[in-house]
Amino acid sequence: MLKGFRDYGPEEEFQRQELIKIIKNIFEKYGYVPIKTPALEKWETLASKYGGGEEILKETYKLEDQGRRKLGLRYDLTVPLARYIKENPNLKLPFKRYQIGEAWRDGPVSSTRLREFTQCDADIIGVKSMKAEAEILALTFEVFKRIGLEFEIKLNNRKLLNGLVKYAGVENEKAESVILSIDKLEKIGKKEVEDELKNKEVPKKVIEKLFSLFEIVGENDEILQKLKKLNLNDEGKEGVTELENLLSFVKILSLKNIKIDLSLARGLSYYTSTIFETFLKNSEVKTAVASGGRYNRMIGKFIGRGEYPAVGISFGTERICEALGGKYKKKTKIKVFVIPIKTFNTALEVTEKLRSEEINADIDLMDRGISKNLDYASKRDIPYVAIMGKKEIEENKLKLKNMKTGEEKMLSLDSIIEYLKSQKRQI
Repeated sequence: MLKGFRDYGPEEEFQRQELIKIIKNIFEKYGYVPIKTPALEKWETLASKYGGGEEILKETYKLEDQGRRKLGLRYDLTVPLARYIKENPNLKLPFKRYQIGEAWRDGPVSSTRLREFTQCDADIIGVKSMKAEAEILALTFEVFKRIGLEFEIKLNNRKLLNGLVKYAGVENEKAESVILSIDKLEKIGKKEVEDELKNKEVPKKVIEKLFSLFEIVGENDEILQKLKKLNLNDEGKEGVTELENLLSFVKILSLKNIKIDLSLARGLSYYTSTIFETFLKNSEVKTAVASGGRYNRMIGKFIGRGEYPAVGISFGTERICEALGGKYKKKTKIKVFVIPIKTFNTALEVTEKLRSEEINADIDLMDRGISKNLDYASKRDIPYVAIMGKKEIEENKLKLKNMKTGEEKMLSLDSIIEYLKSQKRQI
């Protein structure tokens, strides 16, 4: 097995699929439509200066095909979306799309950071106002409430962060590099970031002033008022106004657990305005489990039209699944296991009848005895078994056994079908 890649057994994969199903249903509830893009993209697309930037290109898998064309495995689902919009110029706006698929990064590995991972993305294309961000936050809020995890959404604005960096005295040519270092605060801590900034020849006084700005705390309204008192440049002031506007929608939507964090940076260079990350409370998973923001320039630069409004969110399934533990784990989705006793042909017909009635059914294919089949059904957590021997055929019935209570009933096939359908919500 390659480092950073992993297999998922049935229980884990059932959980992943259930989580993805929940997220997908919420996406569609909010009016998002699915698209699918290839795993491979032209290297020039991934390496575009309007894409993820140099930091992420270092982790991008690069290869050539037999025609010696330079290609790369996608490192996210956002750059392929920009390429898709360029190649489909007649899309009706707003275009609200979702995509669920794998991405790859050849970076550091941990239990919650793999080199192959599944992202669930939702994006709104074509909306300039903070109304789009508000909907994305509402959607994020609903996902985590639905799966039952306590969370906090940290919120910032790249325009504001740029303004704070300039206000602290960082030189223009170092601003983007400084923001990349700030982005590592959650991962490596304040001391390591300070050392990194010193290595980038950022003066000590500037570093101290920068970190003093990150210590502006309080309720969201209090933070906004403190920011308004600073002599920020026009870009920084615009960021404050956008945050204030967004938070007015947040209040209307009654969204909780959304908190301004002035040190939040989001390292990808394509973000232009709002940025946000979701963290779990009381969880072993300490890294962000969902993140995103506004990237107004990426698509516009791809299609040569200046700014092209876009904002989106990405949910990381691996990290969320780790936090969920075994909440959605299953060994099977079979509802009834048919055990034939030297009656396989007739039992096979019965099994197919059950399946035709949309009841998940399996049948013994190994000619085992009753005790071994009951043990097999028990270990797979199958809730019911239907035993079928010659006596049952003569009576035109099957013996239905509840594997949890041990209760047994002799029922006709039609009665079993009716009974199992009635138990759908209880199982």
